[in-house]
Amino acid sequence: MSSLSRELVFLILQFLDEEKFKESVHRLEQESGFFFNMRHFEEMVTNGDWENVEKYLLGFTKVDDNRYSMKIFFEIRKQKYLEALDRKDRPKAVDILVKDLKVFSSFNEDLFKEITQLLTLDNFRQNEQLSKYGDTQTARSIMLSELKKLLEANPLFREKLSFPTLKNSRLRTLINQSLNWQHQLCKNPKPNPDIKTLFVDHSCGPSQPNGARAPSPVTNHFMGTVPKPVGFPPLSAHGPFQPPPGVLPASLAGWMANPSQVPHPAVSSGPIGFNPQNTTALLKRPRTPTNNLSMDYHTADSEHVIKRRSFGLPDEVNNVPVNVLPIGLTTQNHGQCSYPTDDFPKAVVMNLNQGSTADLHMLGYSLVGTNSGEVMVWELGSRNRICHRSFKVWDLGACSMALQTSLANDYSASINRVMWSPDGSLFGVAYSKHIVQLYSYHGVDDLRNHLEIEAHVGSVNDLAFSFPNKQLCIITCGEDRLIKVWDAVSGTKQFTFEGHEAPVHSVCPHIKESIQFIFATATDGKIKAWLYDNMGSRVDYDAPGHSTTTMAYSADGTRLFSCGTNKEGDSYLVEWNESEGAVKRTYAGLGRRASGIVQFDTTKNRILAAGDDFMIKFWDMDNVNLLATTDAEGGLPPSPCLRFNKEGILLAVSTNENAIKILANADGVRLLRTMENSPFDASRVASATVVKSPSFGATNATIGSSIGDRVPPVIPMVTMNGENRSLADAKSRIADESTEKSRILKLTEVNEPSQCRSLRLPDSLTAIRPAVLDFTIKTYQVSRLMYTNSGFAILALAANAVHKLWKWPKNERNPTGKASANTLPQLWQPASWILMTNDISDASPEDAVPCFALSKNDSYVMSASGGKISLFNMMTFKTMTTFMPPPPAATFLAFHPQDNNIIAIGMDDSSIQIYNVRVDEVKIKLKGHQKRITGLAFSKTLNVLVSSGADSQLCVWSTDAWENQTSKYLQMPPGRSAPPIADTRVQFHQDQTHLLAVHETQIALYEAPKLTCLKQWVPLEASGPITYATYSCDSQSIYVSCEDGSIGVLTASTLRLRCRINPSSYIPVNPSLRVYPLVIAAHPTEPNQFALGLTDGGVCVFEPLESEGKWGSLIPSPENGAGPSTSGAASSDQPQPQRVKNDKFLNDKPMHFAIRPDPKF
Repeated sequence: MSSLSRELVFLILQFLDEEKFKESVHRLEQESGFFFNMRHFEEMVTNGDWENVEKYLLGFTKVDDNRYSMKIFFEIRKQKYLEALDRKDRPKAVDILVKDLKVFSSFNEDLFKEITQLLTLDNFRQNEQLSKYGDTQTARSIMLSELKKLLEANPLFREKLSFPTLKNSRLRTLINQSLNWQHQLCKNPKPNPDIKTLFVDHSCGPSQPNGARAPSPVTNHFMGTVPKPVGFPPLSAHGPFQPPPGVLPASLAGWMANPSQVPHPAVSSGPIGFNPQNTTALLKRPRTPTNNLSMDYHTADSEHVIKRRSFGLPDEVNNVPVNVLPIGLTTQNHGQCSYPTDDFPKAVVMNLNQGSTADLHMLGYSLVGTNSGEVMVWELGSRNRICHRSFKVWDLGACSMALQTSLANDYSASINRVMWSPDGSLFGVAYSKHIVQLYSYHGVDDLRNHLEIEAHVGSVNDLAFSFPNKQLCIITCGEDRLIKVWDAVSGTKQFTFEGHEAPVHSVCPHIKESIQFIFATATDGKIKAWLYDNMGSRVDYDAPGHSTTTMAYSADGTRLFSCGTNKEGDSYLVEWNESEGAVKRTYAGLGRRASGIVQFDTTKNRILAAGDDFMIKFWDMDNVNLLATTDAEGGLPPSPCLRFNKEGILLAVSTNENAIKILANADGVRLLRTMENSPFDASRVASATVVKSPSFGATNATIGSSIGDRVPPVIPMVTMNGENRSLADAKSRIADESTEKSRILKLTEVNEPSQCRSLRLPDSLTAIRPAVLDFTIKTYQVSRLMYTNSGFAILALAANAVHKLWKWPKNERNPTGKASANTLPQLWQPASWILMTNDISDASPEDAVPCFALSKNDSYVMSASGGKISLFNMMTFKTMTTFMPPPPAATFLAFHPQDNNIIAIGMDDSSIQIYNVRVDEVKIKLKGHQKRITGLAFSKTLNVLVSSGADSQLCVWSTDAWENQTSKYLQMPPGRSAPPIADTRVQFHQDQTHLLAVHETQIALYEAPKLTCLKQWVPLEASGPITYATYSCDSQSIYVSCEDGSIGVLTASTLRLRCRINPSSYIPVNPSLRVYPLVIAAHPTEPNQFALGLTDGGVCVFEPLESEGKWGSLIPSPENGAGPSTSGAASSDQPQPQRVKNDKFLNDKPMHFAIRPDPKF
């Protein structure tokens, strides 16, 4: 079903709901499967209407679709079964067991047997796991909460749990608009039409069944006579007989739907697409109101609709309103004043040797291709070339004989074009001999071959990326006069477009009003356009002066420009009127008799720049006169190639010496200085979605086209929390980041207790005080720390194997009862006054590695301190059971996220045991590490277990077959070596895909399951080793502690240190005692609260001041005119980025280049 048909279903759903047709609404929801009505689902579950619950679910998923669906159906049927048992209706319970629950026995036979055994009990609550089962309504409420979580996690329900935001009575409004439009087509329109039916088109006239009527005092709405609970809403501009607007919006369809059938003159001789013979017909046609949507209901005799259909455009074009009069293009109001010339990047800030053209990555990476076929990546912050590839055909045997012959004679090729994919994970290289190569870039020197395509016969002149049918494709054009579209994942050819009579010079893909199309220009000055179909070109016009030209849209996709040079050397820079296919304005200032093709670029939706006459020339898009020029301190060729970065604050330009000059404005200079002092950020260099077909297929994007940045306004970007964000959002974020970077920022320092809220928890169990021997202190130091899942308590495990539990009371100061730095908690103990103490056997406290894990409902804790693993009841502190006596001893514990009966146990012999608590059995032992296991983390999204060891190695294990998928050692920072034994801990981000790895030398972010390193943060050596780090509950911050007692708060997406809490703010000065944090725990629901476990046995809770609300903020320095800072920190405290040594330059040949977009979390 098309997207418009899908939207129509939503409109019908809204109409039925407004008309109170409740059963019809839910029937349509179920049959269409477009919208899952959670409120309706809740009502059925709460009422125990199990038959209709399953019927409704089956409209969206089946039992065996995936594990989430299976769990949903199981929980519902289990609840139905338990209710039957609770009613003592055993025949019904047996029926449910056989008909509904039997299907799950093939997946978990033990569970089915246990469920069957409930029939033998007088009361199923005698079963230990069901002992807390309450009344029916409470059980349904608890189950409903779990079902909601499962539905939200189920990929089949994505985008189906929320109803689109629509104005009231949207369907009625659209019908009213259609009737307005029909009325405008009437030959003799009457002021008060009599609308009697919607089954036929409206037409005014006395003999028409749906015609005019006498004036009436009633409200003059077309739909006024339709029965409706409330009056038809005011439609303002949508109401009947609104006067047609004076100016029509620009529309590609107007250009593409009316191509002339005769040869076209040059643009200068008249407007493109305007046929004087059809002037009368055009003037008779009513104009489509500007408020019409892209789906309108046309009358059968609509002349221009018929004409569009006969022309052969597809449905998506026929459903777009067409401008039928050659009216001037409406543009954004850019203001009347010219752009300030100080904002143009004109100051030369660096030179990169060996390059004639380059595209910039906004965070400092520049892809460069030379005329000798070499590809290089430069890092602007260090001015180093960090990656290099020479020209080589990857599979010569698969090439055509023509290419093999050409390479046998001369095994070399120059580069005509390089371009990054929209998400920055791939880049394409177009060569002068037949082929296009796609590389996947993973950061630093990790450049991998992705695809090699023999795309054209002869030279491949240009390439671009596009997303037809929501699939990433690469578009190429060549000397063989063809344009081709290729799948960027598999290399399969999707389309071949013919029609040009000369070599195709450039391509420009774009989307407008949901229509995706490609402009292509040829060396004979012809411009053609294709939709993604096989119906031939839709446009055939001449470029100004029959020039070899390149076309580009402004960054917002609303304005179209072209620049080129003809055989006589005359150059043209123009803006097009898309609605007419005519030149709107021609920019003055280009020189005469250019020796090459003048190249240009656009930025900021306002600036044009072209390389001409040995200089760079700048224009305001709304002013045809030349505004500024710069010769970039000399050395430019006659027609230099140039590229802006996205913000327009940096500009790369080629030179005569086969080099690249980087020009900047004031903001660009500050940006480069920021890059020189920013932490190493591998994610800006690598994307983990490089060759994953699903990531391309799921991207619903459009391709914009400015020369330096052919990235659309709405390309989704992959985020760290799993959501897709559009490039429009990314651009705003980039602009924000650019503004942020342009300031000189300072770190927030917390030096005094008054600068934050901190609370040391009371502890009557710690018998020692700071004046005792260091060994004694170590036996009481806090080895492990966590909040309960409810957030009401904190649990600590000391090195002496004793657990401590602090609970917060509910009172006026703390009405929620959650952990807080404002309220003193109680060190809780049961009435028996027993302690939760682990078995220590013969283990020395010095050698034991304490570990524990808490069940989801906070009822049980599993713990070990070098001896047996103990299972404690959190209410009574009683030991429920002990198991697995050493050796080997347990060193880390983690519950399986889908099954609390499955536990992953890391051992000190480097193995991982997958243990089933219920049957007291080790399912499998995983081996891959060389030293003890120090961390385990499950991802319920990826179905993997990630382990880390004292060998500084990470391993990824499949939880389906428990097989090793990936292993990777941590990359040590320059100048530091991996210690023989070092705890390495892992934790998944909230999105269950990105992974935090914590090592004493660094914090690193990886993307699972391939363990692609995205970022790395290294503390200053003066801070000492990292002792612990953890995500905040929302995964937006990372709390990290160091051996000098300081705590850092980092922004998780950038690893930028934004706040540092120094030990003076929470540790009393005592020269005889060295106290520092060993562990950090983050509150499960309060993102700005965390707790520390200290070496002296203390536990402290931290929160920012209520007036601040969060930890740290980026404070502009006084030098930037923002006023004095309230808390200072030297910017040099930021960790320095890793540097990759520059390779030796191989030669001095010129090159091409392409701007890389900024992939973000």
